Amino acid sequence: MKGKTWNMKYALLFVGKIGLNFIYLFFKLLPTRDRITLISRQSNNITLDFKLLKKEIENHKKYDVIVLCKKLEGKDNAKISEILSYIGHMFKQMYYISTSKWIVLDSYCIAASLLKHKKNLKIMQMWHSIGTMKKFGYDILDLQEGSSKKMAKLMRMHMNYDIVLCAGQGYKKDLIRQFNCDSKNIRICPLPRVDLLLDAKYKAAIKKKIVTKYSTLKYKKTILYCPTFRVNEDNFKSNVDKLISCVDFKKYNLIVKLHPNSRVINLPIEVIDDKAFSTMEMLFVSDYIITDYSCILYEAAILNKPLYFYNFDFDDYHIKRDLNIDYLNELPGTISGDPKKIIEAIETNQYDFTKLSQFTKKYINVDKNNTSKIYKIIEKGQ
Repeated sequence: MKGKTWNMKYALLFVGKIGLNFIYLFFKLLPTRDRITLISRQSNNITLDFKLLKKEIENHKKYDVIVLCKKLEGKDNAKISEILSYIGHMFKQMYYISTSKWIVLDSYCIAASLLKHKKNLKIMQMWHSIGTMKKFGYDILDLQEGSSKKMAKLMRMHMNYDIVLCAGQGYKKDLIRQFNCDSKNIRICPLPRVDLLLDAKYKAAIKKKIVTKYSTLKYKKTILYCPTFRVNEDNFKSNVDKLISCVDFKKYNLIVKLHPNSRVINLPIEVIDDKAFSTMEMLFVSDYIITDYSCILYEAAILNKPLYFYNFDFDDYHIKRDLNIDYLNELPGTISGDPKKIIEAIETNQYDFTKLSQFTKKYINVDKNNTSKIYKIIEKGQ
């Protein structure tokens, strides 16, 4: 039955691909304008990086800026109403793509990759994480959490990119594989949010807001736990509880920032289960960062925050998703599936900041004015 369902889905997508390209022929008759369109499937609201880039573009008064942000709710398990809603949104994307000089993406966009565009259209991919620990795209085809090779070919996954932004040289070879692109398309330039991570006034202002809301942060050292999202959370809550039980709340604050899609609820009252601020913002008030496979480690590394890695499901995660880096040897901090060892490492107050610095320099070109640099790439058209 699964085979029949998959074949039916493939056939429908094949017909849909032909239909969309035919309809798009009429959109392409519309004149191209001095317009840049930013498209995201990460959120229904404008993302931080897009906010910064939009402001930069508008400051130069050369291009109009359109922002299209919409998630495909449910993804593979989406309801018919959600799919129809997103298809409607795709027609809106097609209009703005056909009338723009540049498209900037922060995730996979079906219309950008699938359709045959005007020759004067340029497409930039500025992937939504500063760096990547987890494999994605062409690196995980036919794996449990990846697409099939056949489906990726049909949907022209990650095709049509003229420019792909890359945070640093150590990340470049991974992006070439994962986007199946040529090295000549890569530009070394971190995301706009790095400008904020290096902005002392911005950090101080955010820190003040957070401490005003959570006054206990003034009096104790703070541990931030920010795990990645897991499709299967069957054993996740019990392992989160194990970590929480190891924290001495007389000595430490513990902030837990779960992924927005996580279904874990009812954390102990001692824990700061924050929903008001972003994980990046919570880095500003934290003294120690515990994560696992989350790309938040790159933001923390830029801030020179001590990192610890609670990898209780490493063997299983490695099989299902796989990782880009040599996890057990390259990460700059204690790595353990035992939460006691993580907290003990924090208690010693000894950390190898040299290894952290080496890791940061390898994967991130830490520099200011990244938003301006991205605009200059757009302005030059290459």
